[in-house]
Amino acid sequence: MSTIQTSLPRGAAISEPSAWVRIKTNRNVIALWFMLPAAAFLILFLAYPLGLGVWMSFTDEKIGRTGVFVGVENYEWLWDDTIFWLSVFNTLLYTIVASAIKFAIGLYLALLLNRHMPFKAMIRAIVLIPFIVPTVLSAIAFWWIYDSQFSIISWSLIKLGIITQNINFLGDTSWARASVIIANIWRGVPFVAITLLAGLQTVSPSLYEAATLDGATSWQRFRYITYPLLTPIIAVVMTFSVLFTFTDFQLIWALTRGGPVNATHLMATLSYQRGIISGRLGEGAAIATAMIPFLAAAIAISWFGMQRRKWQQGSDQ
Repeated sequence: MSTIQTSLPRGAAISEPSAWVRIKTNRNVIALWFMLPAAAFLILFLAYPLGLGVWMSFTDEKIGRTGVFVGVENYEWLWDDTIFWLSVFNTLLYTIVASAIKFAIGLYLALLLNRHMPFKAMIRAIVLIPFIVPTVLSAIAFWWIYDSQFSIISWSLIKLGIITQNINFLGDTSWARASVIIANIWRGVPFVAITLLAGLQTVSPSLYEAATLDGATSWQRFRYITYPLLTPIIAVVMTFSVLFTFTDFQLIWALTRGGPVNATHLMATLSYQRGIISGRLGEGAAIATAMIPFLAAAIAISWFGMQRRKWQQGSDQ
């Protein structure tokens, strides 16, 4: 057999590709070009408003009047503001309780929907309804459920002989806090359940079959198979759940507007009240900016936790 050889003329040199050709064929550069539209969108609608809000928190700007730089005066004023600290307490209570209960119920529903059952597809669609219904419509529905005169809950309890008079759900401080938390749980459970269900779908059934043959109980299968493999998904979904709950505004504002006597004011609603309704933009921006450390802490816990491989694998050591 003979080989075909190609030869270049004597003295000829192989030309190097131009810089433009190298740029066009570089995968990293191409990826950068594809990311630019999304980056521009994020900078324009997220980074710029965030930076503007932080800057505004250091001014005394009001609606209709350009402010001047006042340093940390707004933050010093907030430090001595009892209503602000009440909103911080309400926000932490609202976020911790609602997120914990949403996770517990969502995980239970995900495990239940992962089993073989009749009408499973229909049940999954029904579970999604609270999440896809607009927040304001959900708030109006709960507003009627919690009505001091026509509440279906109070009517049912009176008929059962448990209570003798209507419960003032949104007029009592303790009942109001519990009521808005329940409404948030109702809206947030579908997101947690469907996301965890998607994670459960990736677990190989052969693992459960092998564990069953070895005599593992339902709890042992969950503890040593489901939970370790689902841990990264849990970290992601709970991070989003905490962020959504901490920054909740529509549900609270439509239900109580922060009342009664500021018992349900969150940092987001207080920022809106001070900055937009009262017209003190600098003060409202300072309250909104004060939310950043809490949100950054939640993201950092999830980020650094996911970097630990043994934590991702569910190891206790």
